[in-house]
Amino acid sequence: MEIWIFLFILLPALLILLFLKQLWSRRHFPPGPLSLPILGNVWALGTTVHEDVLNKLAKKYGNMYTLWLGNQSVVVLSGFKTVKEGLVGHLEEFSGRAQSAFFTSRGKGRGIIFSNGHTWKKQRQIGNVSLRILGMGTKSIEHQIEGGAQQLIEIFARTKGQPFDPSFPFNNSVANVICALSFGHQFALEDKNFQKLVQDIENIVRISGSFFHLMYEAVPWLMKYLPGPHQKDLTGDSAEFILSFARQEIERHKQYHSLCEPQDFIDFYLLQIEKSRDDPNSVYNEENLACCLLEFFIAGSDTTFNTLMWALLLLANHPNIQEKVHKEIEDVFGSSRSIFYQNQKKLPYTHAVIHELQRAKYVVLIPIPRQSIMDVKMEDFHIPKGTIILPDLRSVLLDPEEWETPEEFNPNHFLDTDGNFQAREAFLPFGAGQRACLREKLARAEIFIFLTSLLRAFRFQLPGVKKLDDKPIASMTLNPHPYKICAVPRHAAP
Repeated sequence: MEIWIFLFILLPALLILLFLKQLWSRRHFPPGPLSLPILGNVWALGTTVHEDVLNKLAKKYGNMYTLWLGNQSVVVLSGFKTVKEGLVGHLEEFSGRAQSAFFTSRGKGRGIIFSNGHTWKKQRQIGNVSLRILGMGTKSIEHQIEGGAQQLIEIFARTKGQPFDPSFPFNNSVANVICALSFGHQFALEDKNFQKLVQDIENIVRISGSFFHLMYEAVPWLMKYLPGPHQKDLTGDSAEFILSFARQEIERHKQYHSLCEPQDFIDFYLLQIEKSRDDPNSVYNEENLACCLLEFFIAGSDTTFNTLMWALLLLANHPNIQEKVHKEIEDVFGSSRSIFYQNQKKLPYTHAVIHELQRAKYVVLIPIPRQSIMDVKMEDFHIPKGTIILPDLRSVLLDPEEWETPEEFNPNHFLDTDGNFQAREAFLPFGAGQRACLREKLARAEIFIFLTSLLRAFRFQLPGVKKLDDKPIASMTLNPHPYKICAVPRHAAP
């Protein structure tokens, strides 16, 4: 009996000592919610993620605060000045990528997004070169985007102005642009493997940022054995299908591709493998290639898709803005058939509206975190090497010190007094620094060409309601609630 009494007293005493030691060892970190031994403070985020979760923590603890995933420190940067200091002022120090237990369960540190060091530099280098040549150096990908826009017009026209859900055609069109970039061809919408690919991308995005995801990061040694959606979507079937899909395309390219005239990302990568065959330090291989393709689909499709969904919702809710965009397009281009990405400078108001919808309805709530590769002193706080850095880009785009009406959809944020487009330093939807979004130019081209083509052909109207719900569904991204809309053909529609 005495031994049980002794243990009953000893165990709480040890936990208290552990807790006090933890507080002392973390005294130089930025402030944050109370952290429990072993579990950290995932509880501070709640079991259900909501759009204001990071904003509320910043209001309570300041523009730099610390969260703990188990024993892993996460320093969150909030607001334009703090995020800029972190991403630009500490360009090299915060260039690492945290080794997410959740996202590296399949990639194992390969690819571009979750790799580090020599592997990351080489994968990003070939990604930059190939995207520049395929996306902007020639008009090949832009032509594919234009073809996707015309297909969208045909699909929307079949609705004959009746209410319909635009999510399915948008999702397919965005995924097909990535297929064109990666594989050199698009898929028929009824292709079963293509539809499975689109569905598995949705599955992975849906689980990202959820309670299961956060718990997996905090205690991966436990979560990998517990049942839940995380077992199927990322660590299981969904990710494996996308990787298998990519490997099949790689094998097809190995048989038929031309090393002299690469037509897509796989061609460029296989050419680089061939060039580096005698280099013992080369990190160009088929597994890294497959992981790059997996990342293209997961990181590239959902953000562009949701931006387009928010765009139609906002423009239907603001018909006066929609009409001004259409008038500008007609005044500048008339009956000319094609509008290319470089034409955006001729459309200052349209350009401002697209920027504003990306700002007001920024689609990323929890960005992919970085990691400090060396000790850093920032705002009198000590951030040791290995700390996860989470730049809250949404807080930048809603910073009341940078935007006149941050909570409103207001294209004037990007217009000067003469109606000319003006860039804003605090417009950072694609991030900044060495880990800025690789697909920024391609995403901008997709959004511009899709939207201008659709707004030229249709007037988007509300389906018998006063307003569409503009409150987001929050996970790792911020999605609009499912909605229906009416695409009423204009007389000038092609």
